Amino acid sequence: MYNRCMIKTQIQFPEPLYKQLKSIAKSKDWTLAEVVRRAGEILVSRYTTAHSSFTAWELPEEKNMGKIKADPRKFRELNERIFK
Repeated sequence: MYNRCMIKTQIQFPEPLYKQLKSIAKSKDWTLAEVVRRAGEILVSRYTTAHSSFTAWELPEEKNMGKIKADPRKFRELNERIFK
C-alpha cells in the first residue's frame, strides 16, 4: 500500500503506550512502524467521517503580545531551562 514514498519521522510515546504498541506488533508479527501506520489510518478515517466539514488548519493571525522582556542574548539558556 505504501510502496511509493514514505516520510521518515521521529515520535515519542509515554512508556506504557510504547509497551502496548510493541506488544501488539509482536502478537501480529508486525513492526512498530506498521502498528503506528495502521492506527493512524484508523484515526484519520474516523476523524474525517465524524467531521465531514473538516477544513485545513491555518496559521492564526498575529497578535501583539507586548514587548519581549527577556534578553534576546539569553534565549537559548531560557529555552533550555524551560524545556529540559
